[in-house]
Amino acid sequence: MELLKKYNIALADELKKIVQIKEPEQLYEPIQYIVNIGGKRLRPILTLLTCDFFGTDFKKAMPAALAIELFHNFSLIHDDIMDKAPLRRGKETVHEKWDLNTGILSGDAMLILAYQLFEEYEPELFRELAKLFSKTAIEVCEGQQYDVDFEDRDDVTIDEYIKMIDYKTAVLLGAAMKMGAIVAGASESCKENMYKFGRNLGIAFQLQDDYLDVFGNPESFGKQVGGDIIENKKTFLYLTALNKSETIQAEELEHLYTINPREPSGKIETVTRIFKNSGAAEATQAEISKYTNKANELLEQIKISEEKKTELREFGEWLMKRTF
Repeated sequence: MELLKKYNIALADELKKIVQIKEPEQLYEPIQYIVNIGGKRLRPILTLLTCDFFGTDFKKAMPAALAIELFHNFSLIHDDIMDKAPLRRGKETVHEKWDLNTGILSGDAMLILAYQLFEEYEPELFRELAKLFSKTAIEVCEGQQYDVDFEDRDDVTIDEYIKMIDYKTAVLLGAAMKMGAIVAGASESCKENMYKFGRNLGIAFQLQDDYLDVFGNPESFGKQVGGDIIENKKTFLYLTALNKSETIQAEELEHLYTINPREPSGKIETVTRIFKNSGAAEATQAEISKYTNKANELLEQIKISEEKKTELREFGEWLMKRTF
């Protein structure tokens, strides 16, 4: 998206400076690897964009944006370990390319480096940013634990699932935008509404990710399509399909989520068909629209120009229609 290009270029330049290989190489090389293998970098870009939209030079928000990006990548390294995922952004995951211990330790180092970046701000700003960062980091961990817990439960509700993705994914997107507003010195109400805007977009973003996991193009998606089905993840698609299906179809779906065939293509095909036939695929798209619209309603209460509000709405539409 054209709007994001200047922030992305500036961010890439700064990332090169802070993520360099030094001794011990085994610690820093995986950090450079995960940061450099692509990814959308939406969260740090949104920190810079928000600061800019409130009329402050976006470079002032760069340390906060870099902290968000390092934290996000730290969480990906550890998520991939927990999920035993072979691919991330179409490339080998860190624990596959190196080993488990390297993945854990390099991830830990990224988290510490993220906290260090806030030290570049004056005390008042440091305090507010670090407080938000700590709150968000613990919520992301809680979201990850909910996700793990759901694997062993067969009574997960849609509300519980939305709460899980809110914590695991959306709060970081909300915090990224709020940090930009904090650095720009926005009012308390603008900071809070920007946070809520980002959080609603974050839920829509994760629901779209879940949708693409099943219906996406493997080449553009960058992850194994059908990965959630292979891992028996109880996503919005799965939970909605269960609720909407006839008894026989629901029982078949439940059974499929108890097995782990060596060759999973048949399972993926059958589950995908159930998701379509039950109306779950369509319902997921409607839910994505619902949270995007909720985000857009919050824009009315934020004191930025109409032009900037339009750009943020267009960004939300672009996120909703993405294929990667």
